[in-house]
Amino acid sequence: MKCQRCSKTAVVFQKYSNAHFCKPHFIEDVERKIKRDIRKFGMIKKGERIAIALSGGKDSTALLYVLHKIFQNRRDLELLAVTIDEGIHGYREHTLEHAKKLTRELGISHTIVSFKEGFGITLDELAAKKEHAACTLCGVLRKNLLNRVARELGADKLATGHNLDDEAQTILMNYLRGDTDRLKRMSPGITQPGLVMRIKPLRSIPEKEVALYGFLNNLPVSTDECPYAGEALRNEIREIVNNYEVRHPGTKYSLLGGFDEISPMMQPLTTQIVRCEICGEPSSVAVCKTCRLLGRI
Repeated sequence: MKCQRCSKTAVVFQKYSNAHFCKPHFIEDVERKIKRDIRKFGMIKKGERIAIALSGGKDSTALLYVLHKIFQNRRDLELLAVTIDEGIHGYREHTLEHAKKLTRELGISHTIVSFKEGFGITLDELAAKKEHAACTLCGVLRKNLLNRVARELGADKLATGHNLDDEAQTILMNYLRGDTDRLKRMSPGITQPGLVMRIKPLRSIPEKEVALYGFLNNLPVSTDECPYAGEALRNEIREIVNNYEVRHPGTKYSLLGGFDEISPMMQPLTTQIVRCEICGEPSSVAVCKTCRLLGRI
């Protein structure tokens, strides 16, 4: 098939848009959507320091690369990468090398902090206790440490590699749970005391297109899967959304677009942020979830 914008051979077919794109026009389409969302939601503003959560996986690698490509000539902006080493033997070592390689090539400051440094214990050690699901532990502790490091580095924003699939799954999961508070916190531009504002420049890019973008740009991406991935609660939701997308192309965009339409009507946040009585980090309750999972009560 030929690209719809030129006569070159297409490398991708977007079923949701019925469009074929060659390599240059596909890359242009991805970057156009990212630039559009950055402008639309005011994700990055003049004079800001942007911390980028870099795991070394396909999403965070593509995120770092594209933000550097877009803003490398902006002298008023500073990009820096933050990697969290959870302590997953046989897995994190490989992705760390990819993260180090990319930051060296792009000349971006790179900070690596481990669970062992931050909490005195690795994820493997916590998972071995079998008191909580590994993915629950990882998600809560990683968010806590990312926020803490980004804040200490003086970052104005914390960019994460959440793609369209991630957002659609989370929206549906919160709908099914009736968790309106979590839905409110997903809204772009939400600020909370002590929390570095999260931005998601890849929120409109399907997961497969993020992977293809990385491949076409020869980015160092690990194909290894986290050994704990099978425990994730969202796997069932992922299957539901993907199956529906196959039968009804554009479903993921519909979930995201519908959420964006109603999110302004869901504000303001009802949960008040306080300081955890034990660690002093921001929390919605007296003792934060991190301290509860670590048994600090």
